[in-house]
Parts: sequence; structure tokens; C-alpha cells
Amino acid sequence: MKLKEDLAFSRLGYDLLDQKRSILVSELLTLVDQAVDYQNRVERSLLEAERALQDAILQMGRLRIANLAGAVNITTSIDLKSRKVMGVTLPKVDTTFSGNGPFFSPEGTSMLSEVAINKYMEALQLMGRMAELKVSIMRLAKEVKKTIRKVNALEKLVIPDKEETCKYLLSRIEEIERESFILLKVVKDRMERMEEEKKEENA
Repeated sequence: MKLKEDLAFSRLGYDLLDQKRSILVSELLTLVDQAVDYQNRVERSLLEAERALQDAILQMGRLRIANLAGAVNITTSIDLKSRKVMGVTLPKVDTTFSGNGPFFSPEGTSMLSEVAINKYMEALQLMGRMAELKVSIMRLAKEVKKTIRKVNALEKLVIPDKEETCKYLLSRIEEIERESFILLKVVKDRMERMEEEKKEENA
């Protein structure tokens, strides 16, 4: 009975782990698709920011841009939160900036400098999201690997072993019952013969 309970528990564990594996794989594939999209967006955003900066340098000169950089006062804040998917803690990254332009007088400066600042801020926000996705993918992939190992162990080792043991025990119990039945029959027959012999002696 204990073995049957263990077998039922193992099968239940297998079903639950199999469901967990499916959910984790589905979430992992979704995040991988998002990561590919964000990778392209980050690369595109950084390229646009670099182009805007180069255009500003061409129009105003490298020295002028370097001098203006000291006037830019932007504070970056990275807020880290988390969410859980089937017991796996995944990060949530929110990048915010405080300090809005313009940071310097428009006289003698180009709007391209402001454009470059905004483009770099956009790129940083995308990079924060990209970091969130990459860490989430690594954690989910690790958990998927662990879950698959557990599912395979239950499916190919634990459950078959318990099933085989149950079959063996059941066959042994049936065999013992048959032997006991035969033994009881032999004992009964012998007792009946002994009673008949006593009756014959008394007669």
C-alpha cells in the first residue's frame, strides 16, 4: 500500500513538473523573441544616437560639444523589481531620467546636441529592458534544464522502477495466497481423514 501511494505521488509529481516545464518553455520562447526584437532596437537606437552626436560635432565642433557636455545635468535612476513565473524570480528593470532640457542656451548651439542627448536616453532605457530580458532568459533556461532532468528521472527511472516493484510484489502476494490456499486444503483434508480414522476406531 505504501508503495502504491509512492507510485501515485510520483505520477502526480511527474504531471505537475511536466506542466511546469511546458509553461517555463513557453515563457522562455516568448522572452527570446522579445530579446531579439530589443537587441535590434538597441543597436538601431545607439546607431541613431551616434549619428546625431556626429552631426552635432560636424556642425558645432568637438571642443564646443565637449564644453556643452558639462552643462548637461541628468540623473539616472534604475528601479529594480521582480516577478515570479512558476517559482522563478525574474527581474523588472525600469530606467528613468530626471532633468529635462534644454540644458543650455540655443544661441550658438545646434538642436542636434539635444537630439543626441534624447537618443542616448532612449538607448539607455532600451538597454535596461534588454538586460532584464537577458537575465530572465538565463534564469528560465537554468530552471527549464533542472525541471527537464527531474521529469526525465521520474519518467525513465523512478516511475518504471516503482511499477516493476509493484508488479513483482503483487505476483508474490498472489503466489503466497495460492500456496496458503493449497496448504490449508492439505491441512483440512488431513484433519478430515484423521476424524474419519477416529470414527472407525471407535466403531
